[in-house]
Parts: sequence; structure tokens; C-alpha cells
Amino acid sequence: MIEQITLRDLGVIARATLPMGPGFTAITGETGAGKTMVVTGLGLLMGARSDAGAVRAGADQAAVEGVWIVPETGSVAERVADAGGEVEPIGDGRAELYLGRTVTGEGRSRASVGGRAAPAGVLADLAEQLVVVHGQSDQLRLRSAAAQRDAIDRFGGDEIASPLAEYRAAYERARAIAAELADLTARREERAREAEQLRTDLAELEQLDPQPGEDADLAARAERLAHAEDLRVAATQAHAALSSDDDAPDVVSLLADARRALERAAGSDAALQAHAATLEDLGYRAADLATELSGYLADLDESGPHELAAVEERRAAIGALVRSHGTLDAALALRADGALRLADLDDDGDRALRLDDESAQAQERLDAAASHLTDVRRRAAERLSAAVTEELRALALPDARVVVAVEPAAPSAAGRDDVTILLAPHPGAEPRPVAKTASGGELSRVMLAIEVVIAGADAVPTFVFDEIDAGIGGAAAIEVGRRLAALARTSQVIVVTHLAQVAAFANNHLSVVKSSDGSVTASSVRALDGEEREAEMARLLSGLPDSPAALEHARELLTLGRSSLIG
Repeated sequence: MIEQITLRDLGVIARATLPMGPGFTAITGETGAGKTMVVTGLGLLMGARSDAGAVRAGADQAAVEGVWIVPETGSVAERVADAGGEVEPIGDGRAELYLGRTVTGEGRSRASVGGRAAPAGVLADLAEQLVVVHGQSDQLRLRSAAAQRDAIDRFGGDEIASPLAEYRAAYERARAIAAELADLTARREERAREAEQLRTDLAELEQLDPQPGEDADLAARAERLAHAEDLRVAATQAHAALSSDDDAPDVVSLLADARRALERAAGSDAALQAHAATLEDLGYRAADLATELSGYLADLDESGPHELAAVEERRAAIGALVRSHGTLDAALALRADGALRLADLDDDGDRALRLDDESAQAQERLDAAASHLTDVRRRAAERLSAAVTEELRALALPDARVVVAVEPAAPSAAGRDDVTILLAPHPGAEPRPVAKTASGGELSRVMLAIEVVIAGADAVPTFVFDEIDAGIGGAAAIEVGRRLAALARTSQVIVVTHLAQVAAFANNHLSVVKSSDGSVTASSVRALDGEEREAEMARLLSGLPDSPAALEHARELLTLGRSSLIG
């Protein structure tokens, strides 16, 4: 339930606070005073697209804040928590939820949920559980087949929701299999070429047998072989300096002489013993290095032009492989995974047969689900037809009859049904589509009747009606007010109206008042009671708030409305 809404700089409204509360709230006001801005503000709190044109002239931004009373636990509180916000417990399992939205003059928008910034999409998610809004545009929407099908699905509740979910699952499964089969068929030649190329690539990889990192290793080896003579000279010189085969002094012998000299004198100074040990270690290391250089030279001696040619040949083969696959790692990955891909490609024929079988089975399940969904919709349509017809009798259409027809249609995600709401306005008339034959007043009452009936099966916390009484008056308007009051016994009802006959049945009457200082026009909202409410009702009836006759009529209507509330 909406407890309160505050509007700032929205349209012609400078600042207004609307106390809502339970029951039936009527919002009235002169044409152009900004009544519709209340619905616009609600739309912003429900995640509607922001519009810079809604910002009041001269203001930087428009702001809307709302306080909802919601269950302390449940889906609404969970969605708020998911968005990082909180609800504030107020006792008896209830909590307050604060929602906000701002729109700048440049069209930028910000939303807040439970005290935390959140995407506008979160507001839209919450709105689905909190509010149903109907305006004149929704009367037009009722003319669409989708809206009429949605009405019967809402009325059917779980009886339709479960078969609809089963149908949608079967529909998506059948579509997925059909798409896979179509893709397989369309790409058959392409996949055959891919399989042939893959066989060639795998055969080449098997023959060449590349190793990880081999391209880098071959490049390093080719560099070494290309400079073999320079390397041999350097290694020979270093080996001769470390350990010479002739009588020339070398590092190993010089280190040995130095060690022996220190050892002879170590008896006089123990500190020399440590240096002698260091020289001994250096001697061993020099000897080991000389041995390693001997092996290096032997390896160079075994290498020759023939090995360089072999390495370059291998490099060319690996290079061609890299050019074909982008990198050596990609080629190695193909060797690892290619067999599985080839098996998949070679399985196309059998796979097509399997998909044909799966498609036939999926189609059978889809047909069964569609038939079941149609059956439950038709049963619900009979009950909805009778209930709406009965409701129209209470809305000053005593001879009208509504028929909800469910006919076959092309498959879609919503089923295989066309749902059409037909109206026979008087006895003997053939029921015809409400979208084509209903007047504005009849359409308003049909929509209200549907909502009153659906509310009994699919309760909505809050209904907002924006001039649902368009095109009606007199006794019909009184009955519309009476039915809105009846709806308000189970849901919060907020109505923007220009009819006193409707406003009379509200337990909370708000008036949007326009004032002007000659240059700036602004509107505010105030709650009406007593004589102020009688004057506003008289204005709605005659345009004259102080007309004695209009005031008397207003009091009569208010008495009627109060008796309806008591009843």
C-alpha cells in the first residue's frame, strides 16, 4: 500500500505531499492543475522511462519520493535487500519501504530503493508486485489481443500459470532443436570442407610431431650453428687459459701454486689456512669448467654444415605450421582436440537423424502442452465471461453480455491461442470484439469490471486509475464509483477523476490546486473534508463551487458515498 507520495518540481507541481493510506483515494482538480502529474510521478517510482520535459520550468531537477507499507518479509523485502536497500519494520509484520527518483533537466535519472542508490530496473521489478496502473492508454491497450490474453491468464492464476510455464519450456526446447537441425543442414557442405581440412592438418601434425617450444629451441640452435667457428675459437682460448696441455702457465696450475705457498706459511698464521681453502675450491671449479669446455668443444666438433641444414629444414617446416595456425601452441591445441572435433563433424549424418527424432518428440510434447493450455484457458474464459457480465450489471450495463473467446492461433511463446473479448451491449446483439465496437464509456466499464473480477483471483496491493471514467456520467458514473469502492475493500485504489459521482465514494479526497502570481503557475495538493470537499464536489458538478443547488447535490452524493462505505 502507498502511504505517501511527495512531488517536487514535477510538471506544474512545485511541491506537494499526497497522503494516501488504505481504501479509496480520489484525486480531483481543475483542468491543467496537474492531476496527471500524480500518475506521472507514480510512473517514475515504478521505473518508467524518465523525461526531461517533466521537470518544472526553471528547476534543475524533478524529484518523487514514495513511502510504501509492505510485508516485513517476502519477495518485496528480498528484492530490496538484493539491491542493497532495507525496509524499516513498523510492527505487526509490516515495514516501510522508501523509494525515490530524480530527473534532471538534461534527462539524467537516479533511483533509490530502501535508502540505497539502485538502477531504475529495480523499481520496475518492485512495481510488478506492488501496483497496477490503468489510464486512457490502457483502455487502448485492452483493444490488443496480447492484453486480452494477459487478462485471462491473470484471472486463471495458477491454473493457467503452470500449463503456460510447461508450454513455454516445450516451445523453447522445440525451437532450439529446430534451430540446431536447420544450422546443421544449412552448414553441411561447410562442415564437410572443415572435416577434410582437419584430416589434412591432423595428418601433417602427426607426421611432423612438433613439440612445445620447439620453434624457439630451433631458432637458438640455428644461431649457435651459424656461429660455430667463432664459438670454437672462444671456447678453445678459454680452455687453454684454464688448463693447458703444454708447459705454459694456466689458471689451474697457478691456483695450485698459490694454494701450496699459503699452506707452507699457514703454520705461522692460521688466517692463511682459510685463504688456502678458498684457493683449493677455486682450483676445483676451474678444473670443472675446463672439463665442461672440453665437452662443449667436442659437441661443436661433431656439429657441422649438415646439422645446420637439418635444423633450417626443420625450422622451415615448423614455420609453415605456425603460419597455417597462427602460433605453435594453436597447432598443438588442434592436435590435442582435433580428433574430437573430427568425430563430431563425421557424426553429422547420424546426428541429423537423432535431431529428427528429438524434433518429432519435442513437437509431440509441444502439441500436448498447447492443447492443455488451450483447455484450461477455455475453462477460465467461461468463468471470466460470466463474472464480467455479472459485474457489468452493477456498472449500469444491465443488458450487456461479455464473451471471452479462445480461438486457434499461430504458435508463439504465449501459446497457440487468440483471446478475444466480445461485447453484446444489449439483448439480441451479436457479441463483437470490444476492440472494435465498444464506446469509450463501455470500454472503461469493461476494463473496470475485468479488474474487479481479476482482483478476486489475483489480488494486487494497489490499483491506480487515471480518468477511467472517461466517456461516462450520470447513473453509470455512480455505479463506477460504487464498484471502485468495492474494489477498495481488498486493495488500495487511487483514482484521478473529473466526476463528482466517482469522487463521492472515496474515503480520502485530494485536490490538486492551481495558483498563479502572474508569471509562474504552480500546483499543490491538499486533503479535503467537510465544506471544502462539498465545494470541490459542487465545482465538479457545475463548475460553481458556491452554487446552492450544486452544493445540495454534492451533499446528496457524499451521503450516498458514505452509506456505500458503511455498507
